[in-house]
Amino acid sequence: MNNGNFQTFFDCGFSKIRAGTFNTSNNNEAFYFESEFFTDQSNLELKIKKIITSLEKNTNKYIDNINLMIDSPKVLSVGISLSKKFDGSKLKQANIQFLVQEAKQQILKYYKNHNIAHIIINNYKIDSVNYSYLPDEIKCDFISLDMLFICLPTDLVVYFKNIFSKANILVDQIICSSYAKSINYKDELNPSGHTSFIDIGFNRTSVISYFNEKILSLDVLPLGGNHITRDISKILELDLERSEKAKRNFSQGHKLPNYLNISVETLQKIIFARTEEILKLCVKSAESTSLTSVRFKMVLMGEGSKILENQHKDIISISNDIDFLEETSEGICQSGLKFTTRPNKQEVVVIPKRQIKHGFFEKFFHFFR
Repeated sequence: MNNGNFQTFFDCGFSKIRAGTFNTSNNNEAFYFESEFFTDQSNLELKIKKIITSLEKNTNKYIDNINLMIDSPKVLSVGISLSKKFDGSKLKQANIQFLVQEAKQQILKYYKNHNIAHIIINNYKIDSVNYSYLPDEIKCDFISLDMLFICLPTDLVVYFKNIFSKANILVDQIICSSYAKSINYKDELNPSGHTSFIDIGFNRTSVISYFNEKILSLDVLPLGGNHITRDISKILELDLERSEKAKRNFSQGHKLPNYLNISVETLQKIIFARTEEILKLCVKSAESTSLTSVRFKMVLMGEGSKILENQHKDIISISNDIDFLEETSEGICQSGLKFTTRPNKQEVVVIPKRQIKHGFFEKFFHFFR
């Protein structure tokens, strides 16, 4: 039995599953596995069990706990502001905890079908002065907090928890995958000004916008790569499997299948009509929260973005600067690891990874990892 203490992350998408396990005692020891691309989720449980078996074989250690990274077209991003008067005394962390707890209860009351995955404090307004982070040793008469709650659909969370429960595995932490990835890539790229990360998935597209270090918004559009496949299927009267194959061959620059009795240009028109629609909606979403009128940068990632990584990408009539991220299983799983281990002064951790005896508020919140 390996003596290493492994931490495991599963990124469970609608068309591919990626997993990575990391030895916390040895930064150089990590193992990764990903499934093949799929469109049929009926045997998802079997695919997950196969990955679990592979990781356990490589690490020579049973997996008892994992961190789950998921996304959904039904992800909600809810902004809320709360304020409170004080008597000019020194501001304490308990005062912030009280306001966060009050906001959390409001979210749980009005969004009963969602689980809170992330709580982000965007701004502290203390006596009319704005702060990105809570200042040390500051006296206060009046404070206002601007918070962003990222919520995942409860039924999706329960669905995956049940799958891992059947394998005798507990889920420690639920992470919104596109949000965690955007933080990791932002830290790596270190962009300035307004930058939007566009994560194009199977049936949704997430738009996560930042201004320097500050997150502006997270918006989810119910459109993704599968909608392009369905367009091909409808227009060319093909089944979805052949339509998906045609799309992937096009995106990879391969020769089109023989059953497609059309030109590359015709397929290109079908594909890019929907792609341009998705990107224009992303621009509209990002512009609605922009702090400046200056043209912002778009960073594309996700399986669905691969359709633009070829010689035809210039056909898209988007004036914004567009960069592409070639995602790997390693990069995605490392995004989860870095999210749970690196300090993040803006985020409140909803549920601690390991429950030990704490005070009332600390049971709900571990501040500023």
